[in-house]
Amino acid sequence: MAAAERRVGVAMDFSPSSKNALKWAMENVIRKGDHLILIIIRPEAHYEKGEMQLWEVTGSPFIPLMELSDAAIMKKYGVKHDPEIVDFVSGVAKEKDVDVLMKVYWGDPREQLCEAIDAIPLTCMIVGNRGLGKLKRAIMGSVSNYVVNNGACPVTVVKSHD
Repeated sequence: MAAAERRVGVAMDFSPSSKNALKWAMENVIRKGDHLILIIIRPEAHYEKGEMQLWEVTGSPFIPLMELSDAAIMKKYGVKHDPEIVDFVSGVAKEKDVDVLMKVYWGDPREQLCEAIDAIPLTCMIVGNRGLGKLKRAIMGSVSNYVVNNGACPVTVVKSHD
């Protein structure tokens, strides 16, 4: 009997804490045959033209690793091209024989990450922690805390070392 296919989601906003979470996931969770899905949440906006209008509700189609290095494709989805992340993920994907995909959602990160868990569906989710103090967390709300409490799969929060 073959092992179940695992889909590991990593919430990415290209901040140091999300890069740290990605690195931790690649070193500690990802294993041969897994699907690593980078989940990007963009702010909700009204797009007058372009393909983003089609995906505002359901999220973008899955974007394969080979397209992540194309700045024009990243611009089409409203995502900043980050060669450092692409190089890192490409290296580990080859080394561990992992499929890497990206999916972009638009809206509130808390709600969209929980939506991604259900829609994809994910086996587990890895998120970074910005290390907000108690006051800022109370005012702004904690994305990681919300996903831990409302996500329908195991969620690991990787604390920032800063």
